[in-house]
Order: sequence, then structure tokens, then C-alpha cells
Amino acid sequence: MAEFSPEPPDDEGGPVKSFLEHLEDFRWVLVKLSAALALSMLICLVGANYVMSIIKWPLTQATTSYPGTNQVVTVSFGTNQLGHFELSDAQQNSLNLGTNRFVGVTVEPIQIGTNQVLGWHVDPDSKTASEAQRMQIDLVNLSPAGGFFVAIQLAFYGGLVLAAPFMLFFIISFIFPALKIREQKYVYRAMFIGGGLFLVGISFCYFVLMPIALAASQRYSNWLGLGASQWRAEEYISFVCRFLLGMGLGFELPVVILTLVKIGVLSHQTLAKARRYMIVINLILGAVLTTPEVVTQLLMFVPLQCLYEITVWVSWYWDQPDRAKARRRLLSVLVLVLLVIGGLAWVIHHYGLPSFWRH
Repeated sequence: MAEFSPEPPDDEGGPVKSFLEHLEDFRWVLVKLSAALALSMLICLVGANYVMSIIKWPLTQATTSYPGTNQVVTVSFGTNQLGHFELSDAQQNSLNLGTNRFVGVTVEPIQIGTNQVLGWHVDPDSKTASEAQRMQIDLVNLSPAGGFFVAIQLAFYGGLVLAAPFMLFFIISFIFPALKIREQKYVYRAMFIGGGLFLVGISFCYFVLMPIALAASQRYSNWLGLGASQWRAEEYISFVCRFLLGMGLGFELPVVILTLVKIGVLSHQTLAKARRYMIVINLILGAVLTTPEVVTQLLMFVPLQCLYEITVWVSWYWDQPDRAKARRRLLSVLVLVLLVIGGLAWVIHHYGLPSFWRH
């Protein structure tokens, strides 16, 4: 008599397996994860210079500041920049370079009779003058093997990003057979929305928060009277990648919590009671993942706490019998949260950092 395995019920996942079969599946998942990460690291190791350019971009967008009102001159010779110099009152009066705060000056050879001397003229190109407001920081290695370790570091972080979709697919393929059909549906939705939020978090950190954090770090060093013209490359890479990863995972938190609410692990009452604890947790995340100063920590804390508040209100909406009335109230809360985040972004864009960090 032929044996057959019964089909799983509609609310169940995949076929039932023994412990050894699950252990074998788990072993193959680890092999696939390791292979995907190793191959991605190899690709990023070959193109480590391109990965480094991507990681250095926020540093090129960070701006520096000069206390007082004296003119700042950017001196160039051909295509090379010789430096940025803040003029004293006497120099500013004698040179008479105009009324602009930031001025570009080009040095070039001039033929006078049979003699060739160096002369200069004010460069009308506004881009040259604006370079004075960019941070001038060099990333350096301080050991013979430093370049190798930096390359490995770049390959590891870049490999994680490149292999992430494949690693996620392998993990899900291992977990999904243990989930019910209803639970799998919620996980699919969470993956789609969570992926979008993860990209939003990383983009917000990369394009907005990171240049502010790097500029604040340099200004704090200058305020202490310490030089900040060179940073160790490996420490810079570690800080930037940890910051980006932390912000991306922080934006994933609402999706994880709401998925647990749908499955039945958490409830609205639990989330509401945990609000005070999440305030502390988000402040700690801001302190650990960002630079050790208040402005950047608050810039990370506000979006994370707003996302948690949205999570609490969405879970409240799911518990309401009158969905139409609850939907109007939920929309008003969402509009309020978006106004808070938008107002914060507007203030940063138009007014920059507080005066303490500008000077």
C-alpha cells in the first residue's frame, strides 16, 4: 500500500519535517548566506575605490563656519586650490576685495617685460568662493597595513548592502514554511513596506543628517581648540556605516511592531504603556549611533519617536469598531506628525544649525 503525506490545512504553512531535516535546511541556509556575503565582499573589494567615494560624499557636503564677519579668501593656482584664508581687519582694508564675505582669488604668472612674476585677480566664479564653506578634512591611514584594513572594512559593509536582498530571501525561505498562510500574508506586506521605510531612513541619514553630524563634529573640535583637519579612515567608515544602518533599522521598527500586532503577539495597550520606555530607547539610540552632541541626537530622535507614535495610533485604529470615525482621527494624527517632521526639515534648510554650532 503506497504511503502519502497529507496536504497541510489551509491555515498551515509547508509540510511537517523532523528536527534533523530542519537542522539540515538551517545548515544550507548558513552556507548560502556565507556564499552570498563572500561573493558580494569580493565584488566590493575589487571596486573599493568606488565604495569609498560613496561613503565620502556626505563629508564633501558638510559645511564649515568662520566666526566673525571678516572675509574668507579661497586661493587657487590653475586647477589646484592652495587653501582658504580668513583675512584680518588690516588685510581686508588693504586688499579691498569687494563686499562679499567669501571671495575667490586666482594666482597666475604675469609677464612684465622680460620678467615673469606672480599676480592675482578676483575670480568672479561663485563656485570657487563657495568652496571655502566646505569642510576640508583628509581621511588618512596611520599604519602600513591601514589601507588593507580599510579595504576589508569597505568590502564588508558594501558586501552587506549588496548581499542583503539575497540573504533576506534565503532567511525567508527557511522561516516561511513554519508560518500559517495568514501570517505569511502579513510578513509579505511587512517586507514590502519595511523595505521602503529602510531606504527612506538611509536616504534621510545620508543626504540630510550625516552632513550635519559631520559638520557638528568638526565645529565641536574647533570649539575645544583641537585641530580637525585629518580623520582616521577606518574610524570614519565605521561611524558612517553604523549611523546609516542604525537609522535604516530605526525606520523599520514600525513595520516590525505592527506585524507583531497583526499576528497577536502585541496589542495597542502594550504599545501605549511602552511609550515612555520608547522615548528613552530612542534617545539612547541617538546617543549611541550619532555624534556625542545634542543637535544630531535630537535630529535622529524626532523621526524615530514620530514613527513610534504612528505605530501606536495605527494599532489603536485596528481595535476600533467604528472604523470611519477612527480613520478621521488617525488621519489628523498623521498630518500632525508630518507637519512636525516637515517643520523640522524646513528650519534646518532655511536657518541651519543653532548659533552655538555655527560658531
